[in-house]
Amino acid sequence: MTTTLLSTAAELHARARAGRRAVVMTMGALHEGHATLIRTARAIAGRDGEVVVTVFVNPLQFGAGEDLDRYPRTLDADVKLAGESGADVVFAPAVDEVYPGGEPQVRITAGPMGERLEGASRPGHFDGMLTVVAKLLHLTRPDVALYGQKDAQQLALIRRMARDLNFGVEIVGVPTVREEDGLALSSRNRYLSPAERRTALALSSALFAGQDRHAAQEALRARAREVPATRARAEALSAIGESRAAADAHAVATAVPGGPAAVRAAARQVLDEAARLDPPLALDYLALVDPSDFTEIGDGFTGEAVLAVAARVGTTRLIDNIPLTFGAAS
Repeated sequence: MTTTLLSTAAELHARARAGRRAVVMTMGALHEGHATLIRTARAIAGRDGEVVVTVFVNPLQFGAGEDLDRYPRTLDADVKLAGESGADVVFAPAVDEVYPGGEPQVRITAGPMGERLEGASRPGHFDGMLTVVAKLLHLTRPDVALYGQKDAQQLALIRRMARDLNFGVEIVGVPTVREEDGLALSSRNRYLSPAERRTALALSSALFAGQDRHAAQEALRARAREVPATRARAEALSAIGESRAAADAHAVATAVPGGPAAVRAAARQVLDEAARLDPPLALDYLALVDPSDFTEIGDGFTGEAVLAVAARVGTTRLIDNIPLTFGAAS
């Protein structure tokens, strides 16, 4: 389809609108993960709606020593991929279009949730992110905006901002897209050497290890609930474990409901092994958190959770996460 490239909000506002406008915000260097977001936006907007992809490298999101100057700028390729994925418009404003008076004196503050995990590692990052998202929501005036779940903390903060500040925009999260080897798609993957990429696979491997441990625990607990109440719970779990050689019956029998500690341990074992590789993986954090506020969950937790990891391989910092559901909400 023909995709129009625009650089000013006035041009975008002048376009006739019929159906819903769906916006996908990016910093460019588009890949299949972005393409999935755009295709999802197309499905939501429908044939009569409009899909707008923003391409803007936001200087407020980069801290001292981060990669603003070397962040890839590939606008021609971005327009091509956006069009092939179903975008009607690529909105690529200059810095002075988004920040006409220079860096804004009034900004969005992410609050306590923005100071944890990514916020602790990158002070001020989420304030800059929310500020530009708020600006772009005003500039593009969408009915719905889509963001990838790979940036889980970012997505949670955007949802909270839209709710707390009454933006009136539907926020949609789209599942993480992975490469064939499991590595989450990211524009930063291109910085990895072949050896670094092999080490980087530990991020997704750790998440999958935690997910597998969680699934085994939940399955055994579900089967244990079917055992008559006259049998001791630990004995029942051990008996079930004996009939399922692949399950860790001892760990499940001694774990409290939900077993967050066992999930963390399974993931950390993979990361500890990766720290001994050449080149090594330098872990920033491994966290199992409540997505409503990104605080660590306790052993009695039930409901939705996020297992998140961040690490550096060489000079490249990568993040990844996976959703889990514990206990009664499973």
